[in-house]
Amino acid sequence: MSLDPAVCHAAVEARDRRYDGLFFTGVSSTGIYCRCVCPARMPKRENRTFHPSAAAAEREGFRPCLLCRPECAPGAAPIDSTERLAHDAVKRIEAGALEEGGLEALAADLGVTSRHLRRAVLDTFGAAPVEIAQTHRLLTAKRLLRETSLPMAQVAFAAGFQSVRRFNALFQERYAMPPSRVRGREPSKGTALTFTLATRGVFDGAAPFAHFAARGVARMESAAAPLVWTRTLAVDGSAGWLALDLSGEAPRLTLSEGLVPAFRPVIAALRGALDLDADLDAINAFFAREGTFAAEVRADPAVRLPGSLDPFELAVRAVVGQQVTVKAATTVVSRLVERFGAPVETGVAGLDRLFPTPVRLADATAAELGSLGQPAARTATVQRLARAVAEGELRLARGAVAAGRAGLAEIGGVGPWTLEYVAMRGIGDPDAFPLGDSALRAAFEGDLKRANESWRPWRAYAAARLWRRPTPPRKKAA
Repeated sequence: MSLDPAVCHAAVEARDRRYDGLFFTGVSSTGIYCRCVCPARMPKRENRTFHPSAAAAEREGFRPCLLCRPECAPGAAPIDSTERLAHDAVKRIEAGALEEGGLEALAADLGVTSRHLRRAVLDTFGAAPVEIAQTHRLLTAKRLLRETSLPMAQVAFAAGFQSVRRFNALFQERYAMPPSRVRGREPSKGTALTFTLATRGVFDGAAPFAHFAARGVARMESAAAPLVWTRTLAVDGSAGWLALDLSGEAPRLTLSEGLVPAFRPVIAALRGALDLDADLDAINAFFAREGTFAAEVRADPAVRLPGSLDPFELAVRAVVGQQVTVKAATTVVSRLVERFGAPVETGVAGLDRLFPTPVRLADATAAELGSLGQPAARTATVQRLARAVAEGELRLARGAVAAGRAGLAEIGGVGPWTLEYVAMRGIGDPDAFPLGDSALRAAFEGDLKRANESWRPWRAYAAARLWRRPTPPRKKAA
């Protein structure tokens, strides 16, 4: 690898995380080599040398830094944990977490104290959690004012404000103008909203469309050409439908009027489900260096994690899917939705049911759930899962990895495969890896248990790539 000294010097001096792990800096005055994000005192230019790998630095006689720990690049060292925590928190804040339960509840979900969370967010973003929430509400309102014709009151509530008066006052205070000054269209009622979802890095909608289409649940989801996925959804007391056009360079979302009050959590859920905020450059660079998927990374750099809009729904579908085919699991879930899902008016042909709530499934009898055509053990697990969520013993939310994993581990019938699958697709753990998955084992030649350890901290992306590999033909018995 050819390193440009000017670029490397600039990356070190800026502590630019985009270059973390792409090269290592040897410091001749100390005999130590570091990552470019190392917080130690900045070495003089004349004392720096640059190396394409940790091995190359050690071959020149340098020792690894004990502070930034080069062996953990990229993104897994303790030095990075505060920033990862802050980013997870901000994603939840943008989805409305502070309005839903406050800072204490958010901190508990993320496995830290509220004081530590406040300090981590402040250190990383230069603003307190409440200030970030306030700014996001204002920017959401500004976008709705510019891109939709919603009445002012609907804009205020959809953006997360509790009153129009507070919205007007804060908008005037922050932007020195009334909200009406930025309106792009005349107010109207009864129309669906259409937005483009910005992506970080290259986006390919064919893969997520295929994933959703293969698991389409009757009366709740539909897939149509060219790459348009439509489904019903209920969020925070609001219900309706949404349609995703995945055929372009960025997803296009159409949101029904019924879901407008839940605009912020819906957008956050969609960004998570499509993995739009993933740093694909860093992830692909890691796998290119690691080697196992180097050729696949070059051929397809747009692999993202297949996620879900609702972690509880994903958990139920994972339990139903234990040890059966995708088609068989989808058949049972379709029966579940038809039997226990609340009706919803959408105006979209064939879509008239919502996914059942935790309370509805918790109240269902074993006989009712057993009539869906699945083993009694899975039926009992679905009931335990629903009761835990309905009673508040289990909180499933994207980004709340520690709390979600701990809670799932307490549910009888949720084994290692189910836990890792839900952690990856439901709560967004980039290092989740369902080792026992038969398709993963079939796609990898060698010791998968040993190999997957070298894919940390991006093992979920390794799983996504293995799932894309063609299934090898079965060997015929002699």
